[in-house]
Formats: sequence, structure tokens, C-alpha cells
Amino acid sequence: MAAEYQIQMAPQTLDTADAKARPLLEQANQTLGFVPNMYAGMAKAPGVLSTYLHGYELFREDSGFTPPEQEVVFLTISRLNGCGYCMAAHSMLADKVSQVPTEVLEAIRKDQPIPDQRLAALAEFTRVMFESRGMPSQDDVEAFLEAGFKEQQVLQIVLALAVKTLSNYANHVNHPEVDDAFAGHAWQD
Repeated sequence: MAAEYQIQMAPQTLDTADAKARPLLEQANQTLGFVPNMYAGMAKAPGVLSTYLHGYELFREDSGFTPPEQEVVFLTISRLNGCGYCMAAHSMLADKVSQVPTEVLEAIRKDQPIPDQRLAALAEFTRVMFESRGMPSQDDVEAFLEAGFKEQQVLQIVLALAVKTLSNYANHVNHPEVDDAFAGHAWQD
């Protein structure tokens, strides 16, 4: 198998970023206390980072999903895309911030059945949306709604898929090193 491509452009840092990327990196540094390596890679094309940050913020604020549910969505997509960086980052957030039960987090990381009916239904619907390219069946949507979710949240899954596609694919071509903040939750496909 051929080696995976890696973009050769230097990551954008607070010191080297152009006028479009610098405010995005400054905001990340202010919010998080550091610039994640993923952001430095995405900032090579500032529109990618800007779109990611905006969509990510809107999903977090307006999706109607609880923080643990949000992590289930992001982790499911990142696992399906095979993105080790995002799996590490969202595993840390799931564990330390969003209060995802340990057994649920481990099940997602290992692609095993999720021991929580509602979260399992959410992960399953996210998988269906991923694998069907956004074309779920009537039965798929009914199962999602019967698990207690709202129809508007079907579109929120579309938003999460868009956001994670940006980050997962950018990471695939940038190969960012997992930041120290996430290293304790490293993951391999």
C-alpha cells in the first residue's frame, strides 16, 4: 500500500500565521490556553479552520444534544473516519469535561455495543447517516425519534458530520501530532 500523503506546508502558528489565520489562532489560544496542532494544520487554508470553528460552536450551542450526546456523535464520526487525533481529543473531552460514562466511552473507542440504550441509538443513527451519505430510511429516522430525539436533530447530525469531515480529513492530510492535553487518551484504529 502506498504511503499516505502529507501536506508539506508549514503549520500556521501565532508567530507565522497570515492575516486571515492569525485571528482564528489567537481566539483558540485565548479560549483553550494553547493552539491545538490540528488548528495549526487547518489554518494552512483559513477557510477550513474558520468553517470548522463556526460549525463546531453552533453544534455545541444549538444542537439540542447534551454534552455527553455531543461527544457520542463526534466520537462515532471520528472513529468511522479513522481519525486518531480527534478520537484522542474527544475521548479526553468525553472523560474530563462532558461526563460520558466510562463504559460508553470505551465501547465507542473499541467499536463495541454501547451499554446505554439512548446513546446506542444516537451512535447508530450517526453511523447510518455517515454510511448512507445522509440518506437514512424511514425506519432509521423512526428509531432515532423513538429513542427520544427530535426531527430537527437529524439536521444537527448533518452539521456534526460536516464539522468532523473538515477536521478528520484535514488531519488525514496534515498528520498533526496529538497534543499533550489529549495524549493520555491516544487511540489507534
